[in-house]
This record gives sequence, C-alpha cells and structure tokens, in this order.
Amino acid sequence: MPAALPEFPPIVLCLAASDATGGGGLQADLLTLGSMGCHPLGVVTSVSVRDTRGVDDLLSIDPDVFALQARVVLEDIPVQAFKLGMCGGVENVAAVAEILSDYPDVPLVLEPALACGPSDDAEAEDMVAALVELILPQVTLLVTGRDEIVRLAGVDADEDDDSGPPLGPQEAAARLIALGTEYVLLTGSAQPGAQVVNRLISAEGVIRTDAWERLPGTFLGAGATLSAAAAAALAHGMSVPEAVREAQEFTQAALAAAYRPGMGGAVPDRFFWARPRDDDER
Repeated sequence: MPAALPEFPPIVLCLAASDATGGGGLQADLLTLGSMGCHPLGVVTSVSVRDTRGVDDLLSIDPDVFALQARVVLEDIPVQAFKLGMCGGVENVAAVAEILSDYPDVPLVLEPALACGPSDDAEAEDMVAALVELILPQVTLLVTGRDEIVRLAGVDADEDDDSGPPLGPQEAAARLIALGTEYVLLTGSAQPGAQVVNRLISAEGVIRTDAWERLPGTFLGAGATLSAAAAAALAHGMSVPEAVREAQEFTQAALAAAYRPGMGGAVPDRFFWARPRDDDER
C-alpha cells in the first residue's frame, strides 16, 4: 500500500513585496511553493508598482499593519519555514526582524531583492544596513548574486577594502556568515559564460558547486523562484545542501519553460509539470 499522506502539506510564511505581474515578489513565492506541494501564507510588506519591463515605484505597507497580519496568522497556523523578500524600508525590516526572532528554530530563506528596493539612495543604504544588523544573523539560507553580496558586506567589489585587496564575492559571503548567516547560495546568473555556476557556502567554505546551462533571454522572478523553492524543500524536511540542489533543479525547469506574457522579461513557468507540451500532444 502507498504511504499515507500527511494530514496537511508543509506550511511556509512569505513576507515580500507584492508584484502584480506574477513574475516576482510575493506572487512568485506563492506559485512556487504551491507547485512544490506546500501551503503558502502570504503577507505583503510593500507594493511594487511595475510591469514586466521594470519597477516604477515601491510603496511600503505600514509595518504595524503587516506585522499584525503576520502575528495573527502565526498564532493560528504552525509553519515549517519562512521566506523573506523585499521588506520595503528600515521600519519594515525592524518589524520583520522582531517577528522572526520569536521563531528561531524555523528555517529562514532570504532573497534580498535589493534592485527592487527604495529609489532614494540614502533610504536604500539604511535598509541594507538594517538587513545586515537585524535580519542576516537570523538567516538559514541567503540567496544572492555577486553585486548584492558585496553590497550587503559593505564594500564595493571594484574598490579596495580598508583591509587591503578588493573583496571578492566569496570573501563577502564569509563576512556575512561571520555575522550569523548559516549558508549563502551565491548565484552566477549575472556572470558571463556558457554555464551558470552557483556555489553554496558555509563557515566551512564552498560545500557544493552546481553548473547549469545558461538559457537565452532575460527572466523576471528567477531569484524569487529559486529562493522560494529552497524554502519549500526545507519545509519538506530536506537538509540545506539537498534543498539547494532541489531548488536549482526546479528553477532550471521553470526557466526552460518560461513564457513572455508582456513586453519585458519572460516569466518562469512554475507549473511547468502541469502544462502540456507539444510533444505531449502528439
């Protein structure tokens, strides 16, 4: 006889900016988690005014409002993982950090999405500083690329650090791990080459490296898909290295099946397994 199904699927709470295109942000998290057999809980921290070509504005939700929603649902429903995306500002980061601090044993996946953050430079840098101080020490898995990680580490990758030579992304990852982040998945999608090379880094150094065929075109929400898929795998009980591999496989398949509903980037098909392909119809 087949094994009995659990009483209900793993539950993941997502805190992120809303994205009306469904390509990134909270909507991408919800689609990915649902596709991977989880029940997602969605709390909006901010609203991105955007289309598939780019972000026009970011409107923060009052932190008292979204914090109240998050706490009410958490008091009612137990969760197996958290997924955090764009918070929207310093006050929102502080509110999120306070919520997460009450659940230290629940894995947390962070996708900073700094490119979608506040347009004001001073406000954006204050938000980055708040993320580093308040959120990163609580993070189980940080999913980020080269530009984001050196920004989070407080250095410019093209300039000399005070301690000597330029700081590379892996050294930046080591800095963040020293602050308390358990693992960093350093993605290579923005780097040139026929393959996208992703590295999982812990206090022990690089513990796994995965290379994937570089797919043509630009994609909206690839990072959100990857990080939400990792949260889903963790919620299913996988270890971090296993979850990272599972998330990459899911994301590569979703990107390979991506489509362009608008005039901008392609949207990953998070339900690639459910939509019939041409060869299935023959």
